[in-house]
Amino acid sequence: MKNFIFLSLIAILAGFGCNNNKSNDSNTGKAHLTSLQNTEIPRLLDRREALRNGKEWDNVQNIYGACKKALMENPKDWDSRLKLAELFIQEARVSGEHPHYYPAALEVLAPAVDQLSQIAQRNAHEQDFLFRALSYKASVQLSLHDFENALLTAQDAVAINPYNAQIYGALVDAHVELGNYAKAVEMADKMVEIRPDLRSYSRISYLREIYGDVPGAMEALDMAIKAGYPGQESTAWARQTLGNLYKTYGQYDKAAQQYNLILEERPDYPFAIGGLGAVAYQQKDYVTAIAKFRQACALMPELSFYEQLAQCYQKTQDKAALDSLLPQIDRMMQEDMAKGHNLNLEMASYYTDVVPNLPKALACAQAEYARRPKNIDVNRAMAKIYLAMGDKTGAQKFIQAAAATGSKHPDLLRMKRPLG
Repeated sequence: MKNFIFLSLIAILAGFGCNNNKSNDSNTGKAHLTSLQNTEIPRLLDRREALRNGKEWDNVQNIYGACKKALMENPKDWDSRLKLAELFIQEARVSGEHPHYYPAALEVLAPAVDQLSQIAQRNAHEQDFLFRALSYKASVQLSLHDFENALLTAQDAVAINPYNAQIYGALVDAHVELGNYAKAVEMADKMVEIRPDLRSYSRISYLREIYGDVPGAMEALDMAIKAGYPGQESTAWARQTLGNLYKTYGQYDKAAQQYNLILEERPDYPFAIGGLGAVAYQQKDYVTAIAKFRQACALMPELSFYEQLAQCYQKTQDKAALDSLLPQIDRMMQEDMAKGHNLNLEMASYYTDVVPNLPKALACAQAEYARRPKNIDVNRAMAKIYLAMGDKTGAQKFIQAAAATGSKHPDLLRMKRPLG
């Protein structure tokens, strides 16, 4: 999944200092307020030292403390509740602690969504709070790969405020993941019309890649980077995406250049370090790749780093290291899934490329295909598994579906060759 939910810390820091607003909502009783007061506020996990990024971590802790204090005094301080949810979403991105922070964000958002939705005549402030709560909820649902519900949530939000660019970004993402590409383009056009910025250009880039315009995708990402703030995590993510695009299409020197530019501004950015490891892997420099993936793993518990490290151990035939690593990967997957993260497609890839078990890979891919049969990534995964099983006939319809948008993804082009 291409995740373009760029919830930047700058948005939180701009509104630093959670307000202890007294809600005048009289539609819920004292019993519900007491229940809210008795609800424990999710913890803020300590960031690994390398990820603290100067004063950024101090600011995060201050925001968390202020919001927690405000909510303990008034659980219906919706502004503080939403700022806390936004902080949790950002921390999931920065720290990689997805199993903790995504459920935490949903837990914090639930009272705002539930109670504000029940108010028949909402005032302007209540309308805004509900819109923001739904927007953040859609963001978390997308991150958990709950695409169908993310689309419904985002549609509820846009019905409240059809003039906000960010919510159209959630609609773009949901439609892309569900394979509704024409609708995704329509939503992206609205997003750019409202606010041409880093987030909207990033989505334009992905859509251009989907439709086979790779140079145009790279151009849009360059525009996204220029629209961002140097050193900000969202800008680093946009540059990371550009590096990944170069890597996918075999331009390894340009990919490495982008990753190194990120590290000049955020020296311990795990994804850029992992990107350098991926470039080294493609160039068969497994010693460097292993070192980079180990470094990335030490910074962040990101599943993809561990999986790529396992592939390196396979290439170097380091059975002891591989046998030690695989149980860690299994635990991470189980923990993520236990917290509501749908990993069907990731597990299909894992059982195809990392720990070959094609029947398991097919079962996982089929489960995802049942949910979103029009998605080209899912169809490409299905085709890859069928070809690995030696079933060219079975692969053919999935290759055709994966090629429906004119995608020039190298894996797709390789799979099309055996079919003539």
